[in-house]
Amino acid sequence: MNGPVAEIRTAVRRFLDEVSPDHLTVAVSGGADSLALAAAVAGLRPDACAVVVDHQLQPGSGAVAARAAEQCAGFGLTAHVETVLVEGPGGPEAAARTARYAALRPARGVVLLGHTLDDQAETVLLGLGRGSGPRSIAGMRSYDPPWGRPLLGVTRAITRAACAEQGIEVWEDPHNADPSFTRVRLRHEVLPLLEDVLQGGVSSSLARTAAQLREDCDALDSLAAAFSGDCCAVDDIAELPVALRRRVLRSWLIEEGVPELSDSHLRRVDALVSEWRGQGGVWLPGGFVARRAHGRLVVEPKS
Repeated sequence: MNGPVAEIRTAVRRFLDEVSPDHLTVAVSGGADSLALAAAVAGLRPDACAVVVDHQLQPGSGAVAARAAEQCAGFGLTAHVETVLVEGPGGPEAAARTARYAALRPARGVVLLGHTLDDQAETVLLGLGRGSGPRSIAGMRSYDPPWGRPLLGVTRAITRAACAEQGIEVWEDPHNADPSFTRVRLRHEVLPLLEDVLQGGVSSSLARTAAQLREDCDALDSLAAAFSGDCCAVDDIAELPVALRRRVLRSWLIEEGVPELSDSHLRRVDALVSEWRGQGGVWLPGGFVARRAHGRLVVEPKS
């Protein structure tokens, strides 16, 4: 029977066979998930490199990052540390993620992240609890260029077991036990309760739900992309099914340069079509406002 190391190696090999990246980078934190991933990548793609991001959020973070880079070098990967400054809106989790992705994005080729099935389940629950719409509940994609997530079908328990099997010492991030972070409470309180009440299998079920929603979203996005009408003309889109119309509007707004659209923003713009009562414009991220005038939608900078 295959053990944890073989399971992870199989997941990584399957991803690499499907994507066939010319250049490969592994993002490593020093935790079990990313170290198990890096060890598997080293055995399959020794030309890959590893990047360790030091967020400087905890005393001794530099030493932790240096140690993780040393471990990756021990696996046979070229490794280095990127030090970032965590600041900006959205709270510490969002700011750290933004800084981390910005540091990793310049890396050449596909960047592999150590997200597991458990991370996927937590992401789905977060999206569900926030009412963020189907895109959020659909969770993370295994490949969303340049990001690759080969371990989305592998549990966190397997990555820990794989590290133990290989004698890899892992770093336990104190933030992963801090209940002030919403994701931590989901991990240690909500999911265990759901597993108990529903008699197990919740994380896998949430991941399957996410996969089904992604398929539905992809189908609707394809239909929206094929829509040949002028989405600025209200009459051309008013009779479309709601789910399709909102996707057409979303694509149009993105093309107009509107960033970071939320479900709430999109619903308010859609109301200019479906619930028109002469209302004023909708304020959007990036300093834009969407208005309806003379049967057409327009996006303008806020005056």
